[in-house]
Amino acid sequence: MHSGAPAGTPTRPFDIANDIRTPEGAAAYLTEVLAEGDEVEFRRALGRESLYKALSEAGNPGLSTVLGVLRALDLRMTVAVARPEPEAA
Repeated sequence: MHSGAPAGTPTRPFDIANDIRTPEGAAAYLTEVLAEGDEVEFRRALGRESLYKALSEAGNPGLSTVLGVLRALDLRMTVAVARPEPEAA
């Protein structure tokens, strides 16, 4: 299988943790995860044991829980139109 890198080119494994060390990086990552609707990855990205419990199938998190988590991470949730209308020509 070809990796796309020329033979002999040194590579290293991709680690998302390197990209989410800043609030901006974390916000961009979580925004993408939310846009994709990937609840499992969203929970994994937040990473704390109590969050797993609160956001598990057995848990019943309220919006205040999610907002509190985001606030603690110095992030905020935004809402966007899922299917924007095409621009008029």
